[in-house]
Amino acid sequence: MTTAVDTLAGALARWLPAQRWYAAKDREPREVLVERVTPLLDGDPALRHVLLLVDGERYQVLLGRRAALPAALAGAAIADTPAGVVYAATRDGELMTRLLGRLRAAPRGPVFEPEPGARVALDLPARVLPVEQSNTSLVLGDRYILKLFRRVLPGPHPDVELHRALRAAGTPHVARLLGALTVEVDGGRAALGVLQEFLPDARDGWALATADRTAFAPEAAALGRAVATVHGALADAFGPRNPAVPDLSDTADRLHRRFSALAGGIPELAPFEPALRAAFDRVRTAPGPFTLQRVHGDLHLGQALRSGGGWTIIDFEGEPGQPLAERNAPRHPLQDVATMLRSFDYAAHHGTADPDWARRVRDAFCDGYAGVLADPRDQPALLHALELDKAVYEVAYERANRPDWTAIPLGAVSRLLGAGS
Repeated sequence: MTTAVDTLAGALARWLPAQRWYAAKDREPREVLVERVTPLLDGDPALRHVLLLVDGERYQVLLGRRAALPAALAGAAIADTPAGVVYAATRDGELMTRLLGRLRAAPRGPVFEPEPGARVALDLPARVLPVEQSNTSLVLGDRYILKLFRRVLPGPHPDVELHRALRAAGTPHVARLLGALTVEVDGGRAALGVLQEFLPDARDGWALATADRTAFAPEAAALGRAVATVHGALADAFGPRNPAVPDLSDTADRLHRRFSALAGGIPELAPFEPALRAAFDRVRTAPGPFTLQRVHGDLHLGQALRSGGGWTIIDFEGEPGQPLAERNAPRHPLQDVATMLRSFDYAAHHGTADPDWARRVRDAFCDGYAGVLADPRDQPALLHALELDKAVYEVAYERANRPDWTAIPLGAVSRLLGAGS
């Protein structure tokens, strides 16, 4: 199958832009190179783990091969080869059921290592979750969830590092980490995925909020308390590395840089630029001092699960498009608060707009947060700037991924600037 994979560059270049997890969906790759192929299973079906270099960015894919694809896998096909049909193996429950066992026994290449004390069954039936974003998630026997990162970056991965720290601290608002998939690249280890406990009765906050806004409103305060509890645990866990700063000039500079990087080529944002930059500059005079810390980095309603009467926060990988150094950098915890508030606004404008609901759940969330840590509303200039920063990011994201949704964050930029003027 290695020879077949080497001939697949053209087919992969056509296939990649259609994948939700591929970062550059707005254009076909210029160069796709097969960097490494690790055989995991021979026969029919066969399974290979593949590292690709796509325009200099490294991705992992799992490729299956069958002499003929069953009808259920027809949509997973990538290319016909003389040896059979090569396809996206994450769509194949038979192959994914065997994945952990093959990685646990692999003598080289990618490996699966359970966490100390974790007893993991390696042959549970697998099913892929239907929604793919920057990663692919598989449910194993309704006991575990295996999240496969698609971009492969050497260095400490926040989704592994933060989960370990939070579980060690006994935080009740995170799922138990059971193991990690890693591979050696560029002279160091890189995370390929994480295995965690699966919460079969869970519903994510977005589904709850958009299904019944009235029923969700009382939950917002509990969610605020959960987020603040996680922030407090992260502050304690990484305390020796939390920098104390007299002001947030570096944060303001970062917001300006992000705007410059994101707004290029988005003419709809040009009229707002002076007001946006003024809001970022007001962060410099916010009353300090401040302590920065590790944060979630990409917190929204889809990253909060309601299960067993409480909230569980998931997906601590940060913004997947950012380098690991950026995602691992200490930030002000209001970054997570701001992104959650933006998520409330999204939910309020999904379908029939209800801005009054957004204000109610916003206040409830902040009330809950203030019951554990400092009230987010005590830093209005910082919170306002961080919400604007997230809204700008959302405009760029929606233009690239869901153009029909661009009006939601663009309208938010206008409303936020009006409210802050």
